[in-house]
Amino acid sequence: MWTKPNPRSFARILLPALFLAALCVAKSMGTGKQSAPGDPGVSIQTLGWISGAWGGPHDQTQVEEYWTDVGGNMILGVGRTLAGGRTVFFEFLRIEARPDGIYYVAQPKGRPGADFKLTRGNEAEAIFENPAHDFPKRIIYRRNADGTITARIDGGMNVAAGAQEFHYRPLKKM
Repeated sequence: MWTKPNPRSFARILLPALFLAALCVAKSMGTGKQSAPGDPGVSIQTLGWISGAWGGPHDQTQVEEYWTDVGGNMILGVGRTLAGGRTVFFEFLRIEARPDGIYYVAQPKGRPGADFKLTRGNEAEAIFENPAHDFPKRIIYRRNADGTITARIDGGMNVAAGAQEFHYRPLKKM
């Protein structure tokens, strides 16, 4: 025999469950952490170590990157390559927190952006990947113990062909 549920019993179960769900959502939003599947659980603030002016020689060129401090959900950057006193390459860059993760967006020569999702990150390393992109498929930044940064682009895990590393030291602020 079916009996009508008591509304008070129902409320005693449902209301705490709704409160707990709302609390979890609010806590996640307040930290800036992403909650998407495959997210490394890193906030945009954790990647703030990339901020600053960085540069160094690469082959017969000078490569520079300038990154802003974290502001809101984003770190903005610009990169350029100099050869013989002339700019031979430039790109607009950004690292941004989105609802589904943190992304590195590169716009070489101001073209439309290519998105690379953060797959691993902490206070000394950030790995961004886009397996569907032609090249690179992976962009890695590492903060070294001596205060320098190593940036690497490559064809993905275990793919050495075409890989390039850039060794940056801090530059004087503009």
